[in-house]
Amino acid sequence: MTKIEDALRDFNPWWKQKFSIVYYERDIYEEIKKYIKLPMMIALSGLRRVGKSTLMLKIAEDQIINGMEPDRVLYFSFDDFKDIEPSEIIKEYEKMNKLDINNGRYLLLFDEIQKLSDWQNKIKTLYDIHKGRVKIILSGSESLFLRKRAKESLAGRIFMFNVNQLSFKEFITFRGKQALLGHPGLYQKELLRLFDEYLHTQGFPELANINDKEVIKKYIREGIIDKVIYKDIPQLFKIEDASILETLINLLMDEPGQLIELSSLASELKITRQTIANYIIYLEESQLLRKLYNYSKNSRKTERKLKKYYPTIISADLSFSTDSAAKSRAFEWLIVNQTGAEFFWRDAYKNEVDIVLGKKAPVPIEVKYGKISVNGLVAFMRKFKTTGGTIVSYDKEGEIKVKEGTIKIIPAYDMLLNREGMINQMRKA
Repeated sequence: MTKIEDALRDFNPWWKQKFSIVYYERDIYEEIKKYIKLPMMIALSGLRRVGKSTLMLKIAEDQIINGMEPDRVLYFSFDDFKDIEPSEIIKEYEKMNKLDINNGRYLLLFDEIQKLSDWQNKIKTLYDIHKGRVKIILSGSESLFLRKRAKESLAGRIFMFNVNQLSFKEFITFRGKQALLGHPGLYQKELLRLFDEYLHTQGFPELANINDKEVIKKYIREGIIDKVIYKDIPQLFKIEDASILETLINLLMDEPGQLIELSSLASELKITRQTIANYIIYLEESQLLRKLYNYSKNSRKTERKLKKYYPTIISADLSFSTDSAAKSRAFEWLIVNQTGAEFFWRDAYKNEVDIVLGKKAPVPIEVKYGKISVNGLVAFMRKFKTTGGTIVSYDKEGEIKVKEGTIKIIPAYDMLLNREGMINQMRKA
């Protein structure tokens, strides 16, 4: 029995028996389903352990339920098979199942596709030969390999979706507490408790029912960080010393939202400025890091100013800390990531706003875990002539009237449960 044959048997249990997966609703799946019937490929990108493979298996299950013959659904992961060609996989698949993919309709699901060298051209060839008969679903952990290169070589052939960590609403569903969603105003205590647990798990599906710090710490370190730093990134980029990457991400995981001056950081880590700039790009492309620009209506000024960097994962020591300053940093990190913020604002007088949504009609948002203050918002409203601002608090709600306009105070759980509507409304304001 060949190595490929062994893998195919393990990867495709529905060929031999009835298949079902444990699945909890994900918002993005409703979007993905709209494109299943179209001939173009679908690509899922995102950080490790966010549920891409589960979504692929859900697609397989649904297609079988909807009438596709189980043996016409093929799933294969390249995570440990980067040297195997798709043509080899298909040849072995056809032999095992006595099928010919030139006849009939098939679903091919290729996981961790970026591990395959020159995957774009190989998949493009497969798509062009079998267009209309074969639906191809791809996934990969590194956004660079499912965006920049794909856009160049697969233009017009592919739809792309980024899979993120669970939203707070999805987390509540995973916990089986959907009843709270109907009347959130009646369940503030329960929602605050779940919010704290959500922060501890950082939105990873497999941690949804885990609240043990050491388990979470080990899961994040060994299941995600170490694999991205020592396996994924070195396979994709020329890395001089992966341990420096680890040092860099550790600094940011302990203190998210740092203003980074590249020359100073390079000096601190005893590497060149260009190397630190490259390493930050690698962390961004692997989706371990996100960058916020200092807001300005002048794009050139925005690009020149110092940027803030937030990791997509923080240390378990920070997320479980009982220290008020640490709680505040973790709280800010969560809200910044959940809003998908691209901008913050800071002026020469150190007036600051944590999040700015929108570009032409900016909406300033301050994140306050504890004491409410409005100085930064008022300074922003005055400078940019806006009449409204928002404070996302841990549990407070209300309004503050100032000369420049009205500042709304929203509890974090309320904002996150109504995230899309609120954020869209703010962006359009």
